Amino acid sequence: MTESLVLAAIDVGTNSIHMVVVRIQPQIPAFTVMAREKETVRLGERCPQTGNLTPEAMARALDALQRCLTLSRIHQAEVTIAVATSAVREAPNGAEFLQRVAAETGLVVDLISGVEEARCIYLGVLSGMELDRKNHIVIDIGGGSTELILGDGGEPQYLSSTKVGAVRLTQEMITTDPISNAEYEWLRAYLQGMLEWPTHDLRQRLHRQTVPMIGTSGTIEALFLLHAQMTGSPPPQPLQGQKLTRTQVQNLVQKLRYLNDQQRREQLHIPPKRSEIILAGAMILQETMNLLNCDHIIYCERALREGIIVNWMLNHGLIADHLRYQSSVRQRSVYKLADKYRVRLDHGKQVADLALEFFDQTQGILHTGDSLERAYLWAAAILHNCGHFISHDAHHKHSYYLIRYGELLGYTENEIEIIANIARYHRKSSPKRKHEGYACLDKASRGIVERLSAFLRIAVALDRRQIGAIEHLECRVEPPNLHLYLYPQEPGDDCALELWNLSYKKAWFESLFNLKVNPHLATPNVTKQKKLSGHL
Repeated sequence: MTESLVLAAIDVGTNSIHMVVVRIQPQIPAFTVMAREKETVRLGERCPQTGNLTPEAMARALDALQRCLTLSRIHQAEVTIAVATSAVREAPNGAEFLQRVAAETGLVVDLISGVEEARCIYLGVLSGMELDRKNHIVIDIGGGSTELILGDGGEPQYLSSTKVGAVRLTQEMITTDPISNAEYEWLRAYLQGMLEWPTHDLRQRLHRQTVPMIGTSGTIEALFLLHAQMTGSPPPQPLQGQKLTRTQVQNLVQKLRYLNDQQRREQLHIPPKRSEIILAGAMILQETMNLLNCDHIIYCERALREGIIVNWMLNHGLIADHLRYQSSVRQRSVYKLADKYRVRLDHGKQVADLALEFFDQTQGILHTGDSLERAYLWAAAILHNCGHFISHDAHHKHSYYLIRYGELLGYTENEIEIIANIARYHRKSSPKRKHEGYACLDKASRGIVERLSAFLRIAVALDRRQIGAIEHLECRVEPPNLHLYLYPQEPGDDCALELWNLSYKKAWFESLFNLKVNPHLATPNVTKQKKLSGHL
């Protein structure tokens, strides 16, 4: 990419929907903000009995998304990307809501995990601040969750997402206005309990050393503005880089706790939808700073939305500077999971090599899969046997579970579901709508799983002995036949077990593509240059 392009990024949060429109300049590489949009929709106001997103909240969110798309068109955005976070993640009808968004607006919203949200927040901070290779703690207090990150400008050393947020706490734990002393103390104790685990991990990693804290997003921005107002100072312009001490944060909490909602609006001029939740958000910050013994917090104006843009640029090869390490985050995350579940990596890589050769040689003939599908196939091939960590019996089903809930970084929830399903169908039953994981995918994603699992089955069969017996393969499509030429690693190896296993596992591929697979063992003296699957 050499020409600049306009990109819009939308964050569907628990409290608000945010959008930023930027112009990407790939030669630098950098982006310039053209417009911002924010609307408080309180998507996290869920039904107390069922936990579902309410019809009213979904309607507000849909209206806001329509306005975001209108603004995107006004600015002639060529790409619009959107993610949803904790409110949609946790609601039983969250997937239904995203399907409705797609049907009514045409916008595909990717659901991301809490840890992936933390990683993208970190990317957003790095796009706006230089950490000088010194450790910093990043905190983002949202409506439904709080993310804590540790990093020095390189790879994040710690990522966490805790289910404490300004909207969540206000709805579930504050019933008095102003908050009573009993509820205030109870909420403090609750926060200390919920935040103890992530803050303990951070203290252990830092060996109890105190490091600077960076804060992002609406709650922390509101506290900085409130402090300026209470001291009689004009709001700092810009807020980027401004500091609040722990004592100043504690003073803000004490001021807010003795005012009711109406007084916060009238005396402190806090907007209505922020005044309702600002005390809970301020208390999250106060308790986090206390637990981590942080003396002050620095404001960063960039967060998840900008991180989504940086992540898009990374995935499209537009960044090669201090963020270079992130370009391989998917691969490294897959290898980390493989190591965790004691996968035989030599076998996984061999299967990946064969699967990708098959995929590449049939591209444009049997399928039109792109580089993303290729990456899904690679990840599933590396991890397809991870279920052995639990048990050999039904290990393909265990593989699905471990991949699905293994917190792969760099992928959306839908992409993780696709990879887990591809691995799940490397053996035994073909994909069926009665299978829960497969059924939850949309039609396009189910098609990807069907195609790629068929390729994976062939590759797994061709390394049946797990010794790399088949060095590489070539294929030629001559309907109704697909001729598969197999090149043995060792001269004289008849690869009988691999050929037998292929005859057993090729049925799904043959039925899917309506082709008969005919294997041919190539003569030992023919050598070919093997492709490397590591370059995704």
